[in-house]
Amino acid sequence: MKILVTNDDGIDSPGLHSLAKALKKLGEVYVVAPASPQSAVGHALTIEHPLRAHSYHLNGQKLGIAVNGTPSDCVKLAISNLLREKPDLVVSGVNFGKNTSINIIYSGTVAAATEGMLLGIPAIAVSLDSYSFKTDTKIAAEQSVEIIKKFIENGFPPKTLININVPNTDNPKGVRMTRLSNSVWRDKYERRQDPFGREYFWFSGEYIIKDKDLDSDDFALENNYISVTPVHFHFTNTRLINIFKEKINCNF
Repeated sequence: MKILVTNDDGIDSPGLHSLAKALKKLGEVYVVAPASPQSAVGHALTIEHPLRAHSYHLNGQKLGIAVNGTPSDCVKLAISNLLREKPDLVVSGVNFGKNTSINIIYSGTVAAATEGMLLGIPAIAVSLDSYSFKTDTKIAAEQSVEIIKKFIENGFPPKTLININVPNTDNPKGVRMTRLSNSVWRDKYERRQDPFGREYFWFSGEYIIKDKDLDSDDFALENNYISVTPVHFHFTNTRLINIFKEKINCNF
């Protein structure tokens, strides 16, 4: 099995290194990841400047290829140009910070997995519920690989990515199949001044978890369960098509 590994925290992220190492028990691992952090870039693609790819070495050994682009760039470029063969699996992570509920819209980690799915390749996003780069990601990576192994054995659902979120604990209570919760961000921008007196704005906000049942990803994670959510994208509101045809007379 050939596995493409990427992320949005950048190729020097310890989360990526842990995941790439853990996945080696499942097959050949190829790392193509952003050269610098790309958190919250969503599904952005680079179109206004050229992409450059170069080898990245860790402890004297080649880990993979760094690309000066987004996570989605990395997956597209890897599959179209950098890899000799199409991978059997795309895995993105381990991300620092959970990617639950509405966060999957903004997440570069999930976007990379989405790109794999759109290209017809089974894809998984893996995130850890900790924003500290000092957090050990080895256990989260190994736990996720055990889950991925089960999907490999039983088959991946078509046109669906698997979104895994791991609690920040060495001993999670178990694994729960979950749905995306209805959590929301109460966004705000703090008005600040730099040392030269120039005004700037810093994004911040409060994350509100609304669901209080273990079938939702956020609540399961809060209660120390690994959350596994099947995600697919279908944007058309098909229920409204015939209603619009009749009431708005959209068919000219």
